[in-house]
Amino acid sequence: MKKLTLLGVAVLFSAAVNAQDKPKPEETEVWEPEPKVITAPGMGKAPSDAILLFDGSNLNEWVSAKDGSAAKWEVKDGIFTVVPGTGDIQTKRTFGDFQLHIEWRSPDEPNRKGQDKGNSGIFMQGRYEVQVLNSYENRTYSNGQAASIYKQHIPLVNATSKPGDWNTYDIIYTAPRFRKNGSLERPAYITVLHNGVVVQNHVEIHGTTEYIGAPKYIAHGKGPILLQDHSNPVSYRNIWIREM
Repeated sequence: MKKLTLLGVAVLFSAAVNAQDKPKPEETEVWEPEPKVITAPGMGKAPSDAILLFDGSNLNEWVSAKDGSAAKWEVKDGIFTVVPGTGDIQTKRTFGDFQLHIEWRSPDEPNRKGQDKGNSGIFMQGRYEVQVLNSYENRTYSNGQAASIYKQHIPLVNATSKPGDWNTYDIIYTAPRFRKNGSLERPAYITVLHNGVVVQNHVEIHGTTEYIGAPKYIAHGKGPILLQDHSNPVSYRNIWIREM
């Protein structure tokens, strides 16, 4: 019988200990909480756990941003359209982190150009704008074209459909966090898909999206989705949101 040396005994003992200490697959399995089951019916259609902000029939989920009165934009044939001069509208509900789907269409305005062509905007929490603009063969400043985070982030590409065709935005938004003293703890972040194409990839929002001057953060809680009246008859449809 072959004798084991001290080294051999040590090797066998080490192998036995290592075999006992080797992690088991179930040690890294997490079973709780179990994700809620929802129905995801397909691109652009609202999941079963979404809040419908516009179902094609009325603006009951919206009010005037100026005074809280009934929204005065026109609803017709399953869409609603900016009535220039009636002012911005916003949701009655307020939101923090969310996934937003919204579809918009530029009017045909051949005699307009730049920022005066199909201009509107979608404001997260009423403060941070994803630009809506007819950017189809319509040059303007890059950080102000369609799907820009207005005057903060240029879209990676221009995916704008021609006037009369519908555009889709799918937006993933993480709200800013503030300390008890009102100072900023963590900025907002946003991802935007324009017609299914990533155009903003988890970019940092630097504060309010200002037309003039620098962005700034002022402490706030949840806020509404706001749609801008920029004097162009931009249309919207199929709007839903999922809180996260």
